[in-house]
Amino acid sequence: MNSGPGPGSPILVSAFQSALLRQWLIVALIFALLLIAWGASRTAIFGSVAGAPPAKGAGLWREPRARLLLRVGFGAIWLFDGILQAQPQMPGGLADQVIAPTASSSPGWVQHLVNFGVTAWDYHPVQAAAASVWIQVGIGLWMLLAVRGWPARLAGLAGVAWGLIVWAFGEAFGGIFAPGLTILFGAPGAVLIYVVAGALLALPQRAWDDSRRLGRLLLGGTGAFFLGMALLQAWPGRGFWQGTLDGQPGSLAAMIKSMAGTSQPHAFESIVSWFGDFTAAHGFAVNLVAVLALAVTGAGLLASAVRGDARLARIAVIAGAACCLADWVLVEDLGFFGGLGTDPNSMIPFILLFTAGYLGLAPASVRLPATAASDMPEAGGAGLRAAIESGGLTTVTVSASDTAETENAGATVAGEVQEPEGAPGPSAGPSRGGRVPAALLVFAGAPMRVVAAAGALGVILVGAAPMAAASVNRTADPIIAEAIAGTSGQLDTPAPGFTLTSQDGRQVSLASLRGKVVLLTFLDPVCTTDCPLIAQEMRSADLLLGGKASNTELVAVVANPTYTSTAYTRAFTSQENLSQVPNWLFLTGSLSQLADVWHRYGIEVENLPAGAMAAHNDLAFVISADGKVQQEISDDPGPGTSATTSSFAGLLATSVLQTMGHS
Repeated sequence: MNSGPGPGSPILVSAFQSALLRQWLIVALIFALLLIAWGASRTAIFGSVAGAPPAKGAGLWREPRARLLLRVGFGAIWLFDGILQAQPQMPGGLADQVIAPTASSSPGWVQHLVNFGVTAWDYHPVQAAAASVWIQVGIGLWMLLAVRGWPARLAGLAGVAWGLIVWAFGEAFGGIFAPGLTILFGAPGAVLIYVVAGALLALPQRAWDDSRRLGRLLLGGTGAFFLGMALLQAWPGRGFWQGTLDGQPGSLAAMIKSMAGTSQPHAFESIVSWFGDFTAAHGFAVNLVAVLALAVTGAGLLASAVRGDARLARIAVIAGAACCLADWVLVEDLGFFGGLGTDPNSMIPFILLFTAGYLGLAPASVRLPATAASDMPEAGGAGLRAAIESGGLTTVTVSASDTAETENAGATVAGEVQEPEGAPGPSAGPSRGGRVPAALLVFAGAPMRVVAAAGALGVILVGAAPMAAASVNRTADPIIAEAIAGTSGQLDTPAPGFTLTSQDGRQVSLASLRGKVVLLTFLDPVCTTDCPLIAQEMRSADLLLGGKASNTELVAVVANPTYTSTAYTRAFTSQENLSQVPNWLFLTGSLSQLADVWHRYGIEVENLPAGAMAAHNDLAFVISADGKVQQEISDDPGPGTSATTSSFAGLLATSVLQTMGHS
């Protein structure tokens, strides 16, 4: 029994890359068709691509700086995470080498939940890995392209939904139920911060009119969280104050040293390795600095929120960003090296979050029309509107809520001014005669960014749809079996004949089975490792064949030179619940008869000492109805998990059906 397909399995890697290439072509086609249809309908209705009228009642709108940072920052991170998911080792390595170990120290119910996700991934690794790529790339593009209105809010909700799935099944709830919780290692899970950002982006536009209030909430929330993490970091008995414990690295030093062992550029490895040694030698001092940095940052953020002090917030944000960057490099080791890294960990998202809080709290300088500086209004929409209508230009400092009052007033705002995203009003009509369906009018009148955002939704579906279809298939993907055993050998040679005795004492020859496809393998009736698993694979393959099982014979030949009597084949048949399978045959004979069959089919049998089970190679042969060997399959069951056993059953059934099709 081998260890199963590893992350670097050439067959898994090749299948994954082929799937991504096919899906990339579909993604490109989606965007091409959308843009062609949009351009054609826009030209047909309005006379030119640039000829659509503005939406009814839509004015100029400047996106609040805090919201812009969250949308662009987290959109870029989602996009980056999707690209990381395209690393070749993901199908064979992420579930068993990253996700399952992450949950190993969590309570049983968390492990059970995570194992549900791991099993789903193990059953369909290529589809799951490809789905992760396109869902996250799609969410990132959606956030970047959808600026306002329902498209932008739905992008935020998509980030919340997928983020919660990843947080539960992929990050084991960020380890919050496991011992040793610390922000320095990424708690409470990077993707939970994505969820918070998505929820903020999903807020209606009116909620952002008072960005100072949202800014204070963000600063206060992150500040309180950092203070809580400082308390946990300082709590005695958690191993953070000791550089070494009983001659072994303490909690913090051990984590850093493990990150240094990750495959990465030598420069980063040297930095992290040095800091791990330094922490092991000066654990108390390092943890003291960490506790103070977290406490000071948290207190500064919280105090600036309570006081509404933008200057204090700026200082706290700069200090917090410096601390986060130091932890990101020295402890988290950037988070995405090693071939199985899925994100840049939690520090960069934290920086984006509390920086957005500062931008919401701090006033912004924008250029607005006014007659003169002395005529500029005080804060308030009415004063702004009067200044705008009076004409002229000057620079005025206003809050985001004041800026919102300029909407529909004809103001020219410095910086990016977003085009309206609504549908053309009733006054907007086609330049040519005839009525146009409302849906087509909305589509043609939409800005290009809205159309591209719809394409981003298509990107998500490109990944989600195949995975959803695979998830209802209870048989594991045969690619797993191929990755373990290698691809099947395609043959077309006469099958060596034999006459042996079945488990019920009947004489059975291969010639007597003509007219049916024979699935032939070799089993040791006293084996307790591979052979029972292979027998179950054949039993499951028979179930997968359904009605075509009546045209198939499942045949096993004894592969043990000592235990050859029919008593052993009957016992094995009963033990593996094969007695009720009408097309199951477990054949035996004299040692000379068996040795002749072994030799003619290339089976090497070695009798192990002390009367134990025999060692033999695991092979299966698919013999056509006219007596020719069509395929030779290595049916080594690998680690014997439910996924690998199911995958081999699927592979065997598929091989039988292919042989039937060629008959």
